Amino acid sequence: MLDTLLSVVAPHLCCRCGASGTLFCDNCKYDIIKHKYEVCVICEKPAEKGVCDEHKSPYSQAWVVGIREGALQRLIDCYKFRYARSAADELAQLLHMCIPLLPKGTIIVPIPTSRTHTRQRGYDHMYVIAKALASRRKLRCQKLIIKTASYTQHTANRAQRLLQSKRSFKVTGIIDSSKEYLLVDDVLTTGATIHDAARALKDAGAVTIRVAAIARQPLD
Repeated sequence: MLDTLLSVVAPHLCCRCGASGTLFCDNCKYDIIKHKYEVCVICEKPAEKGVCDEHKSPYSQAWVVGIREGALQRLIDCYKFRYARSAADELAQLLHMCIPLLPKGTIIVPIPTSRTHTRQRGYDHMYVIAKALASRRKLRCQKLIIKTASYTQHTANRAQRLLQSKRSFKVTGIIDSSKEYLLVDDVLTTGATIHDAARALKDAGAVTIRVAAIARQPLD
């Protein structure tokens, strides 16, 4: 509500071109999407499916909107750290534009946000995005997994992230093996988080799992 009121008094400006009225205008969305991110989310080698055949992955396909830099980074940061909740719709639309047609009945599953961050923001930021994406696709969104441990990842290196992610998710809902599942996250770095969440779904009975992230941020 506060974000809506502030947008009337001081209209949002596009994070890319500065146009008034929205955090990310349609022209800038298309400019971001037209540069397809077709590399493996694990090793960054060219891969049309987002994951190459060299890796044994619990998911069969992956999509990423783009690299976390410039306007895309500013939009994500506005949403996560400045609590501009209206950015959720812009981020969901970017995912919608990036992901091809999904099978009817696909269930969209958000990577869970830690309780600490949910309390700070007043909402589970990935669940809000996942619901907005599901609404656009006329699909179901379900919170099927929870975190069993909380870590601060933004200061961790690759080895630490991979170790932290192991057994850090648990499935709490009922998995229908006849349905396909799409896991969504905001920022993908090593791929450890999305891999472990997908593995939890697979172990619980899911057969076909795909993943999508708004941005990729390689570790230095």
